[in-house]
Parts: sequence; C-alpha cells; structure tokens
Amino acid sequence: MNLKIHIKIALAYFFIVALLGVFMRMFHVVDIEFNYKNILHAHSHIALLGWIYTAITTLIYQLFLSDKQIDTSYKRLFWSTQISILGMLFTFPFTGYALLSIFFSTYFLLNTYVFVRLFLKHTSQEQKKTNSYKIIRAALWFMVLSSIGPWALGIIMNTLGSTSPWYRNAIYFYLHFQYNGWFLVALIGILFGVFERYSIPFPKKVFQLFIKLFISGVILTFFLSILWMKPNFSFYILAGIGSIFQITAFGILGKQLKIHKEQLKVSLSKMEGILLKTAGLLFIAKLFFQLIGSIPGISEMISNNLDIVIAYIHWIFLGIVTISLFAFLNHFKLFKISKRVYLIYLIAFILTESLLFYKGMVIWLNVALVENYYLFLCIASSLFLIAISGLVLLQFQNKKKSIDY
Repeated sequence: MNLKIHIKIALAYFFIVALLGVFMRMFHVVDIEFNYKNILHAHSHIALLGWIYTAITTLIYQLFLSDKQIDTSYKRLFWSTQISILGMLFTFPFTGYALLSIFFSTYFLLNTYVFVRLFLKHTSQEQKKTNSYKIIRAALWFMVLSSIGPWALGIIMNTLGSTSPWYRNAIYFYLHFQYNGWFLVALIGILFGVFERYSIPFPKKVFQLFIKLFISGVILTFFLSILWMKPNFSFYILAGIGSIFQITAFGILGKQLKIHKEQLKVSLSKMEGILLKTAGLLFIAKLFFQLIGSIPGISEMISNNLDIVIAYIHWIFLGIVTISLFAFLNHFKLFKISKRVYLIYLIAFILTESLLFYKGMVIWLNVALVENYYLFLCIASSLFLIAISGLVLLQFQNKKKSIDY
C-alpha cells in the first residue's frame, strides 16, 4: 500500500483549505454573492478532518500498523473516510449545516471510531509496552472524547437552541479535545516513536511524570474554554493549574531533548531539525498564552475578541501542528519539502498571524484600523496558497529535480 498517495490526498485537501481561506479574505475586499458562514464551515472541517486527520492517521499507520496483515481493511476504511470528507466538502459550501452535511459529518465520526478499534486491536503486545503507543492511545481516546461535542450539538439545538451557552460550550469542547487532546498529543506520540526508532532512551519515572502532567494539563485547560461565561473563580484556578502542568511537562521533555541533542542531530535531517525547533518554539509560546488566558479580566477580553481567538487557533493548526507534520512526513519519507517552499509558508504564517493579532489589539484598544487592512490580509493569505502549491508540485517531481526547488 502506497501511503504517499494518502499524503498527496491530504495535501490536496490542504490546498483546498488555503483556496477557501483566500476566498474568505476576499469577502472584505470585493463584493461576493456567497454565504460566508457556509464557506467557513467547509474551510474548518476540511482543515481539521481532511488535512490534519488524514496526515496524522497515516503517520500512525506507518508507525504501528504497516507491518500487519490489514492492508485491505485499512484501504476500505481510508476510502470510506475520504467519502465522508468529500461529502462535507461538497455540501457545506452550499448548504451549511443541513441534512446532507450533518450526515457526512456523522459518517466521518463513525469512521474515526473504526480507526481507533483497528489501532487497539492490531498493535502487537510488544508495541503496547512502548511510550509512543501509550501516548498515541491517549490521543485517540481524546479524539473519541471530543466527539461528544458534535453529538451534543444536535440535542442542544432541538432543546435549548443555538443561542444557549451550552451550544457554544459544545463547540469549544470539541475543538479543545481535538487540537489540545487529539492533534498535539498524537504528534508528541509520533515524536516518541522517532525516539524509539533510534533507541533514544527516556527514563521510565521521568516518562510517567511527563505523561501524567501533560494529560492532566489537557483535561484541566479545557476550563479555559468556558471562562467566557465568567464562572466561579475556582475554574480560573483549575485552568491555571492545567497550564502550569503542561509547561512543567514540556520542560521535562525539553530537558531530555537537550540530553540527547547529539543523537537527535544524527537521527534527523537539518531540515527536520529546523521544522521541529520552529514547532517547539511556537508550542512554548502557546503554553504561555494558555497561562495568561487563565487570568480573570484577560480571559474575558480574549474570549470576546474573535480576531485573537482566530489568531490563536491558526497559531496551533497552521503553526505547531502543520509544521510538525511537515517534519514527521519528511522524516518517514512520505512527502518532500524544500527550504524555499517552507520559507514562503513561514512568511505567510508570520504575516497573517501578525495581522490577525494586530486587528485584535485594535479592537481591544478601540483605535482605527490601518487603511487597506483586509487587502493586506488577503495578499498575506495568498502566500499560503503559493507555498502549498509548491508542496503539491514537489510530490510529483523526482528526487534529483526537487533538491533545489
């Protein structure tokens, strides 16, 4: 089974996500007769489920299941999942949340449950003793947990309505356990898979402390998502404790990385090292954003400022998650990336994040927005389209030609 084809499909989704992103930016620049919310739903669903889910599950399959006799079962599951993603792609832009898009979203969730079952059933007893397995298993259970959000939305819509605080909390529940639970924990699990691949040790007691702190932090930082309701002060404390747990856990991981710095240099290419260092720096910043966000007053300002929320979400998805995926996909030879393409991508990320945070601060300080702001944002977003187009083209070039791309 050629997993590179699966990654090419994931990259095609990523290209569509970038295309929809530019299209959405153009709404503020020129008159477009289309439903913005419907495009937003398509953009977000294909980003999370088309690009990121497909890429991460392919990496998990490569690490744990590629040597098992389950190619036929996995192929069926993969293409079944693609039907659900394509269904969402072709229904959300035109109908928004309606019968068909909800059907395909539900169908996707059922496919994810089958993937979890496949993983748990077919990993060997030897693999189940590894640190990477324990982390990936936790990530997959977070993915299952996150699905409570979408299931609850239907009930909430039919009983309390979309104006209920529970409606917003159900969405936040899903998003939190997707990006903090499923995506980020899975990527850490893949990193530990790299450690094990090159026999880089991680002391048992140190690992146990790390995983307990990090997983506890994932659960407790969910309370950041409900601070917009101005709950009891204890919720702020719990969110703050969760943030501190994760900072401590990342410190433990960082110390181990430093100890085995020379081994990692040999194990990873120069490009992979740059990608993972960038993702690591973005992750550190994200951990401190969480801690700051647990402070009363600041949390209310952030939660009511849509541009800062969008900038934060993009920081995670386009920054930490995607750049980590670039590194791991390249490491496992599932795709190719060049310095030039990555530089364009990084410039696009820095410019769009700066512009989004800038607008968030303008709204907070109640000052005038710079003239042609939306045009600048549209141009900056177009750089993503150029970078991802370059990535897609690289996958179809032979090795010799792609070196200096």
